[in-house]
Amino acid sequence: MFLVISFTGKDTKTIEIKTSTVCGECKERIERELVFEKGIKEVKVNLDAKMVTVKYRTNKTDPDKIRKALSKLGYWADDIPADEVGYNKLPKCCKDDGCGKK
Repeated sequence: MFLVISFTGKDTKTIEIKTSTVCGECKERIERELVFEKGIKEVKVNLDAKMVTVKYRTNKTDPDKIRKALSKLGYWADDIPADEVGYNKLPKCCKDDGCGKK
């Protein structure tokens, strides 16, 4: 199973999501954009492990919503494929390297 959750506070949890990132531009894009989703407090991308670690407020969002938001950016999120519209918005170099591919 892909889900890793740990408690980090009263109503805050951390989840790790396997993703399809391949470069620094992917990392910057995810960390910059995902933090604007409701309830997300912190986002860190580990390119080597292809993992996104997200700290979020449990009363504002949940793991499924976070995965869907990551997919809409054009990346795989565990077993959720990259959204086609989001994937098409990725820079050409990211598409060529396979960011939206599993």
